[in-house]
Amino acid sequence: MSMGEFGWQVLDLDCAAEITRIEQRLREVAAQALRRRGFVVAISGGIDSSVCAALAVRALGAERVLCLILPERDSDDDSAARARILVEHLGLRVVTTDIAPVLDAIGCYAARDQAVRAVLPDYDERWKMKLVIGGGAQGGINRFRVVARRPDGALFERELGLNEYLTIVAATNFKQRIRKTLEYFHADRLNYAVVGTPNRLEYDQGFFVKNGDGSADVKPIAHLYKSQVYALARALGLPERLCNAAPTTDTYSLEQGQDEFYFALPYRSMDLALWGLDHDVPAVELARVLGTDAAHAEAVYTDIRNKRRTTRYLHLPPQLVGDVAEAGRPA
Repeated sequence: MSMGEFGWQVLDLDCAAEITRIEQRLREVAAQALRRRGFVVAISGGIDSSVCAALAVRALGAERVLCLILPERDSDDDSAARARILVEHLGLRVVTTDIAPVLDAIGCYAARDQAVRAVLPDYDERWKMKLVIGGGAQGGINRFRVVARRPDGALFERELGLNEYLTIVAATNFKQRIRKTLEYFHADRLNYAVVGTPNRLEYDQGFFVKNGDGSADVKPIAHLYKSQVYALARALGLPERLCNAAPTTDTYSLEQGQDEFYFALPYRSMDLALWGLDHDVPAVELARVLGTDAAHAEAVYTDIRNKRRTTRYLHLPPQLVGDVAEAGRPA
């Protein structure tokens, strides 16, 4: 690629053609590959699940799509409000289930809070917290810190040890796995298929929970960059409040952007970096478009490669010891 050819336009998408292609494929998948009557979509009020629900409606009609709203103790009230806007806009059936009692019963909140108290002894359930990442985008090793706000507003930030970090992540992964259990309950009772909602950034970089939000029967937008998903939302005519929603994790009690928790850059810049790496664009060219220096751009490329390597296991099916030829599965 010559100088000047690489830029934001590489992410441009023919939205009308893509919508038609996806809805046709969803019909084929439901009728032929999966033999299911409809789709279940868990919606968070975010752009990805909103677009997936709209595409499912385009494919099969609103009467054959069930949406789930699955809040818990740390969920942002605005997420559920945006999800209800989507339901009303698309004319969908919806089931709302508060999963907090289940999470409390299996120790999700207690395990997380105990791990936080290892570095913040005064922390209790009245505080709000989140995890933030740093290091990889600067060329170093990614490290996680906990940020917590006391009820009086005082803010604290502490480095996490490996055990504490892993415990917090393991505990919060309960949230995605309980949600997926409910998705498959409704899918089983209706003979529906479960729709997964990751975009290309999340799918490529392993930003999902195995057997949680990573589990699904079909993933309609896993090939689309996040900025392309936003473009599809507008082409689908979704309400402005959904189209303008900032990407968040909605996992921790403190408000948290995805770039704070996982990605090296805001989503639009991450899209371009991912495209650039996959198309052998030199770091100096990425730096030119992003308005940064080549060392930073190369560090972002390295961070992408590292996340692909360390999260590869998330994409793997169960590993078999011997062939099961009758099922079409090699070891």
